[in-house]
Amino acid sequence: MTVLASRTGNLPKAFTTFVGRRDDIAEVRRILGPARLLTLTGVGGVGKSRLALEAATVVGSAFPQGAWLVDVAAVRDPSAVADTVAATLGITDLGARPALDRLAEHLAERRALIVLDNCEHLVDACAELADTLLSACPDLRVLATSRQTFGIAGEHVFPVSPLKVPDEAVELLRDRACAVRPDFRITDADWDTATRLCADLDGLPLAIELIASRLRTLTVEQAVDRLEDRFALLTGGSRTARPQQRTLRAAMEWSYELCSPAERLLWNRLSVFVGGFGLDSAEGVCAGEGIPAREVLDLLDRLVVQSVVLPTEAEGLPRYHLLETIREYGRERLAESGEEERLLLRHRDFHLALAERVADGWYGPGQEEALTRLRADHANLLAALAHDDDPQATLALAAALRFHWCAGGFLAEGRRQLDRALAAAPEATPARTRALCAAAWAALLQGDHGAADRWLTEAGELAQQQDDRVVCARVVGLRGSLAVFQGRLAEAVPLFEHAIAAHTAADREASAMFELFQLAAVQMHLENPCVAETGQRAVALAEAHGERWARAHAMWTLSCDAWRRDNREEALSVIRAALEIERGFNEPLSAALMLETLAWLIASYGEYERAGQLLGSTRMLWRDVGADISAFGPLMAEYHAQCALSVERALGSLAYTRALSAGGGHDSPRRAIDHALGIGATPAAPATVPDPLTRRELQVAALVATGMSNREIAAELVLSLRTVDFHVGNIRAKLGFRTRAQVAGWWVSTKGPTA
Repeated sequence: MTVLASRTGNLPKAFTTFVGRRDDIAEVRRILGPARLLTLTGVGGVGKSRLALEAATVVGSAFPQGAWLVDVAAVRDPSAVADTVAATLGITDLGARPALDRLAEHLAERRALIVLDNCEHLVDACAELADTLLSACPDLRVLATSRQTFGIAGEHVFPVSPLKVPDEAVELLRDRACAVRPDFRITDADWDTATRLCADLDGLPLAIELIASRLRTLTVEQAVDRLEDRFALLTGGSRTARPQQRTLRAAMEWSYELCSPAERLLWNRLSVFVGGFGLDSAEGVCAGEGIPAREVLDLLDRLVVQSVVLPTEAEGLPRYHLLETIREYGRERLAESGEEERLLLRHRDFHLALAERVADGWYGPGQEEALTRLRADHANLLAALAHDDDPQATLALAAALRFHWCAGGFLAEGRRQLDRALAAAPEATPARTRALCAAAWAALLQGDHGAADRWLTEAGELAQQQDDRVVCARVVGLRGSLAVFQGRLAEAVPLFEHAIAAHTAADREASAMFELFQLAAVQMHLENPCVAETGQRAVALAEAHGERWARAHAMWTLSCDAWRRDNREEALSVIRAALEIERGFNEPLSAALMLETLAWLIASYGEYERAGQLLGSTRMLWRDVGADISAFGPLMAEYHAQCALSVERALGSLAYTRALSAGGGHDSPRRAIDHALGIGATPAAPATVPDPLTRRELQVAALVATGMSNREIAAELVLSLRTVDFHVGNIRAKLGFRTRAQVAGWWVSTKGPTA
């Protein structure tokens, strides 16, 4: 099993030892000092990914904002590369801006390392991403693995060679063989045979690991003899393959043939999964026609022992995965067997059933767990959507994933998938009606009110024709949401009330929670005395059904209402309880909204330093989602402005800037909430982000402090005058200053006098 090595970044801690390559690690570490982009190249199975992971772990401490492993092996659409990186870094795609723009903004002031793994099939897209990010983010480093180099300016290339024979290769053979047979030894008498075996395998780590798994039952000499037979067969059948490719294929074919028929069958079928899978997925997709469901676990264990399947962890869940080379081999065999299309359909149907269970049971217990599971299976969900032999099934899956898209942090991806599915299936079916509602919700959250209105109009007409009372209620409720987002609060009230009544009449009372908490928020803004009653009704309904997502939002509204009634204790108690729930979702938009409210509340009672830190946390969260508080209406924007002004007046500009910087040092919504609630460690910002300025802005600020004009600074730094003007404007905006004198005073007080 693998576990996260740290809370910053996502590098997995490997469950097997790293053997040899000390010189390679040292060289990669040396190159990564001055180099911005380093690509590890080599044939399949040579160990590029493992070397990259080990090197990233070694240098990880040099990157305060994390070392991040992004495996793009499962990505087939070049346009999805940036989205995959953004999702791995936890950048929620709530806005309509391209993912690459959001990535560049997110990483602009962060010192981070991205390990971009398995890039060869998307080399152009990966090269474009690396070039764009490295140009925009001065403290970013990219370590890539690819059989083909990127071919862009600034790229450094490190060819990964096979292990040295005999020393490193034989040591790997011994280490892996001992893992499956603890009494395994390589004696002096065996040494020459073991060396010959490793030499025959060209020192390829993957080939050696596959062979080592067979030493449970074979001697080293028997392995050499059997492998020689395989080489003879392969040489006759694949004369065009390079020697090392023939070696790896020989090792895989031999390993495959030594598997039992049921093990081979499972290997083939597991190849339809991308990005890993859980035990229930393997049982649901691969069982039947030769594999009883009760035997899947035992067969998986046998494939793990043989190094075909690797246990791992994703989103805290136990998972399995196949190395890409092994998966590709299994997919070839699956295609040869004639089972490929049937397995792809089962894969699609399994994930459709999973998504529909989540959607149908959303307003009940297990919401955090459901989103975690969908997040872990994100790559498989996209693969299922790409299997578009049945446009109606694709529509149904895209619609059933609406909470994954809109509450789980994949809004832009969901919008793309829904738009694509709707365009491919224009027929007036129930699946289209549900997908239209989901697309309208996604468009609404992205601020595309025109698209939301069009989708809702069509969805309403189809729902009426199909006599679908649930979708009719959902359409009316989303009409209310659209009215709120457009500032038409009074018009939203009867729409929400109608939707609540319609859900109840359709025996879907729990679904009314979505409209109830929104109705309470509108009533609060309209100073309607019913707000407390509506909010408490929403909370009571959520508690009755074990629901937490809508409950947290209803509690946020009740806290705002208590604050406006000057009931400090109730307001604090309720918002803390809402944040306790929200931390389980780890979702930035809702976290930002609730932390904003806590900042307003405590600032109004004189806790200005803490309020400033909370505003710093929300500033980072808003930036990460590509939005701000104004998206929730002018009244919310006014509250924010009043709070920020009162805090800055109380603390002074310098202390306010420091508070914002300190509060912005959290790398996830959950950690920001933890700090706000006093849970766990203090934020990392004072140690890693001393101020809000980029490196270049710091240079400019230092020269401003010496009294230089913009033209003099431009000459000093060899920049254009327009560029310096831009930097000085950014500095004043970030620090909240109006004059150059304030910038100079800030520099002297925080950095000391200039020379």
